[in-house]
Parts: sequence; C-alpha cells; structure tokens
Amino acid sequence: MFKYLMPTKVIVGENSVKENAGELVLGTKCMIVTGKTSGAKSGALGDVTDVLKDMGIEYLVYDCIGNNPTIEECVEGGKAAREFGADFLIGIGGGSPLDACKAIAVYAVNEPIEGSDFEMHDIFKGNFKTKPLPMAAIPTTAGTGSETTPYSILTLHKINNKQSFSHPDVFYKVAFLDGRYTVNLPLQIARNTAIDAMSHLLEGFTDKKSSPASDYIALEGLRIIGKYVDNLRNGNFTASICTDLLWAATLGGIVISQTGTTIVHSMGYALTYHKDIPHGMANGLLLGEYLERTKAVLPEKTKAYEEAFGMKLDDIKKFLAQCLPCEAVFTEEELVRWSEVSIKAKNVPVCPFDITQQDEIDIYKKCLLKDRR
Repeated sequence: MFKYLMPTKVIVGENSVKENAGELVLGTKCMIVTGKTSGAKSGALGDVTDVLKDMGIEYLVYDCIGNNPTIEECVEGGKAAREFGADFLIGIGGGSPLDACKAIAVYAVNEPIEGSDFEMHDIFKGNFKTKPLPMAAIPTTAGTGSETTPYSILTLHKINNKQSFSHPDVFYKVAFLDGRYTVNLPLQIARNTAIDAMSHLLEGFTDKKSSPASDYIALEGLRIIGKYVDNLRNGNFTASICTDLLWAATLGGIVISQTGTTIVHSMGYALTYHKDIPHGMANGLLLGEYLERTKAVLPEKTKAYEEAFGMKLDDIKKFLAQCLPCEAVFTEEELVRWSEVSIKAKNVPVCPFDITQQDEIDIYKKCLLKDRR
C-alpha cells in the first residue's frame, strides 16, 4: 500500500507568470517573500510586480531572507505580513526564500507568544490552529524542489544545526517554472542546485518509503538531468535547458514529498551549518558513498538509476567530484560530534541499509578526509 498527494499546480514555460496572471493572484493583498537580490536579478520579481500592478493588487516586497534562514527571521516575516494585512504570499527565490515563505505563512496567522498554546518552536510539531496563508512559488534555482514539498528547512541555533518542519497545509498552491530566471546563475550555483535535485531523486528512489509512483517520477527526473551533464560541466545553458532542469528539480520535490530524504540530508545539514557549505554541495559530497553502500542492498535499483542517468555509479561519482570543488577542512573530532546529532534524525530508519553512528562517522571520513578527485 502507498499514498500519493501532490496538491500543487505546476505551470511550466517561458513567460508563464505573465501569461497566467490569474493563477498567481490568490487574494487581495500580497506580501512577496524573496532574497535581498535574487528575486530582482533573476527578473522574476519584476514580472510579479508588473502582474500585481496590472491587476490592482496592493503588495509589499519583503526582501529580508538570507541564506539558511533562521526561525527568528521567519517569525519577523510573519509579523511583517500581519502588520501589512497580507492575505496571500508569493515566494521568489531558491530554497531559502521558498522554505522561509512557508514558515512565514504559518506565523502570519499564528502569532507565537511565549507561554501560550503556540510558541515559536511549536511549528516543528505542526502545532498551529489557523491554516497558513495561501502561497504561490517562483523558483530561481533548479535544486530544492521546495515549490512541491510540504517541508521547510530552517536554521535552529539552539541545536547548532538545521531542522525541518512538515505540514500538508504548507504546500504551495501554484508554482511557475521559467528557465529565464535561472539562465544567468553562476555556474557553481547551477551545479550545486542540480546536484541537490539529483540527491532528492536518488534518495527518494532508494529509501524504504519509495513506491511505484515515486520511482516512476524519480527516474524521469534523473533522465532529464542526465541529458545535461555536459552543460553542468561546461556552463553552456539556454532558457530552454534551464526550464528542463527546473522541471527535474520540481520532480525531485514531488518525489521526496512522498518518500522523505535519507541520511545524505541529515548528515549534510552539519556541513552547511558549521562550514557554510551550500546545501546541494553538502549533499553531493556525501551522495557517492551513500550510493555505493546502497548498491549492495539494491542492485536492481542501482541498474535502473544508472540507465536513467546514462552513467555507471563510478562515473556518477567522478561527475560529482568534478562539479564540487570544496575547499573546506574537516577534523575527525568534528565528524564524530556531527554524527551524534545526525544519527538521531528521523530519516535514519528509512535508509535502505542498516546504519549506526560509527557507519556515519566512516561515511564522513571517506567523503571528507581525502582528496576526492
């Protein structure tokens, strides 16, 4: 038995925002949640504000979202939305603004008050009474798939790590995928985000919660990314290629919405929090060894994803190493300390192979304490 839920409408193609203006507007007063520069540089913010102006919708641009947003920043965003009187949100950006937008949608209508029945950290329990504001998503990177997941990953300083919350009410109502918004990304960001999408597709395909539906979608996403391996190596992109990569990332989001992620994510969070390594790169640094261990227990699935991607596992590992020039330095003490947290993650039980803390330490060491090239 398996279940499948995907309530987000996805509109794919160039100029999709302006050509589907009626789908973008979900209320009468809008707060746009975006990064300090990404929304404007991509052109997405200008397209959105043009539509809102044409349709007479009052809006506020809230461009206070940085990389790896904290829970406190999202509480402030919720306060801004309340004070403005927003009745819907539009998230524009990569994973950070899109994830933050979900938390802001909750806090906008559920004010966190210490000592009340809804405090700031109760969001991680899904403990809020009022449904979040409706949201539209416009991704400007092709990686996280946040536009089609019920997850929000936030930085939580009290645990010195990142933590996610999940709730079906924070699915975006609609998402717009337009490669024009990602075609001019710096090459390393394009690589990091594509590998993030790869990680979602491969983790979802191999974990214990996978299903025939999620497997079908995962293999299609891997076929798409596999077509553009050379582009990710050399940086030769067109808007059409970028739209395809956005679609693959969205498929990755759809997959992990059904399956969740594996230890690649929970182990990777420490690399982002403590070493400021971008999320997709952090996943990619660990992905090859995860797949190597998966091969022993899922040989048929290994053959299936190799065929879809168009590469054997050894070549996939070489591709990851070529695209991820990480200069961070790690110590064994750090890796042991991080494993004490990651082994307690909720995605450990769905790992396709048995995993202990020592196994995680060994994976960290093999991936991070040697020259991967």
